[in-house]
Amino acid sequence: MTHAAPLILTLALDERSFAFFDEQRQRYFPPARNFIPAHLTLFHHLPGAHVESIQRYIEERCSELPPFPAEVTGLRSLGRGVAYTLQSEKLRGLRESFVQEWAQWLTPQDRQKHQPHVTVQNNVEPQKARELLTELTESFQPFQAQATGLDLWWYRGGPWEKVRGFPFARTGWS
Repeated sequence: MTHAAPLILTLALDERSFAFFDEQRQRYFPPARNFIPAHLTLFHHLPGAHVESIQRYIEERCSELPPFPAEVTGLRSLGRGVAYTLQSEKLRGLRESFVQEWAQWLTPQDRQKHQPHVTVQNNVEPQKARELLTELTESFQPFQAQATGLDLWWYRGGPWEKVRGFPFARTGWS
């Protein structure tokens, strides 16, 4: 078996929330380093050699879960960047189920306490990041995003390559 590239798992958000975060990222992220759309990372480095079993477990979990709210609660400094913070007990529980299932595969970074966020600026001078944090905080109003599924990506050193999306189960009639 060849060594497969690592996988990244992200939370998919409703179109309105994604558009807001992605516009912020386009505006504030250094263009030369902005290869990917706005995202909320759940796991940074899952073993690509196990892509089939990872996909099966994601599909199983997503089929049991309807879309759910995630509160966008504020902004935080990343030192050399800025991110919006999100809170959701359902997201915490979902991620914890993955931690338990994949414990043997997790890197130290993915074992850490998860602090859900969407990065809109990174890789800038700390002073520039502090200025943006102040600017965005002054006009920030909390809002609710909707978690709509999960996305699995290959990481091969540059732009991510989508493996596939996993929508949450829809309830009721559409």
